[in-house]
Amino acid sequence: MYEEGEVQIKDSRYPNLLKKTDSPPKTLKYRGFFNESMFKNTLAVVGSRRITNYGKIVTEKLVRELSEEGMTIVSGFMYGVDATAHRAALKAGGKTIAVMPCGVDVIHPAYQKNLYKEITEKGLILSEFENGFPPEKWTYPKRNRIVVGLSMATLVIEAAEKSGSLISADFAKKYKRKIFAVPGTITSSVSKGTNKLIKEGASIVTCSEDILSFFEKSKEERKEDKKEKLKKEEKQIVNILEAEMCDTDEIARKMNLPLTQINSMLSVLELRGVIAKKGRKYYII
Repeated sequence: MYEEGEVQIKDSRYPNLLKKTDSPPKTLKYRGFFNESMFKNTLAVVGSRRITNYGKIVTEKLVRELSEEGMTIVSGFMYGVDATAHRAALKAGGKTIAVMPCGVDVIHPAYQKNLYKEITEKGLILSEFENGFPPEKWTYPKRNRIVVGLSMATLVIEAAEKSGSLISADFAKKYKRKIFAVPGTITSSVSKGTNKLIKEGASIVTCSEDILSFFEKSKEERKEDKKEKLKKEEKQIVNILEAEMCDTDEIARKMNLPLTQINSMLSVLELRGVIAKKGRKYYII
C-alpha cells in the first residue's frame, strides 16, 4: 500500500536540489514512497508526446541501462517519452518519480491508470497542487520546473521546435543543470528541438555511458568538496576508511586517540553524510 502525505519546504525531508531553485514549491503532495534514496542520482527524462519508433527504442534502452545503475528517472507522466521512460524504469526494477500537472489523486491522462498504480506501488507521484486540482494549460510549465529542479541533469529525447521539452531545457539552463540531448534525423520534426539544443551546447548522447560518466564525475567532485570542508583529524579518519572498512577500536588505534574523541568525530561525519556504518564497521559513502 502506498504512502500519502505532504512535505513542507522547511522540513528536512524536502528535496535539497529542488530547494536550491529560485521558485521551489512551498509544499509537495505525494503518493508512493517519499524517502531520501528516491532523490539521489536523479535524471529528468523529457521529450515529445508524439514519440517515434526511434524515440521509443532510444528511451527504453537508455532508461533501462541507467536504472540498472541506480539512477532515479524523473518525468511528467504524459504519454510519449514521459510514459515510456517511467515504464522502462519500472521494468528494470529501478526508481522513478512522476511529477503531475494536477493533484496527485488525479490520473492524467486517465487511460494511464495502470502506470499510475504501478508508480504509486514502486515509485513516487508528486505535485504542488491540491488534491482534485485539474490540469490546466499553465500548470504544465509549472510542473516542468519541478521535474528539472529535482534533477541533477536533464535528458531530452525528441522535441519539436516549439515544445514543452524545450521549456524544461530552459529551466535546466536557468538552474545551471547539465543538459543532454539525443540527436535525431534532420528530416524528423520531433528531432529539430534536440538537434537545436546540441548546436547550442547540450551534450550529445549516443549511449548511457555519456550520462553515467557525468554522474560519476559529479559524485567524485561532491566527495572531494565534502572532504575539503573537514578538519584535519576528520580527514585522517576519511583516509583510513578509504583504504578499508574499520570499527571504532581500529580507527582509535591507528590514530592513537581516545575512543570518546573518535566516537564524537564519527558521529559528526555520519550526520554529514560522509560515512556510514554496517554492523560494527564504518565505510565511505
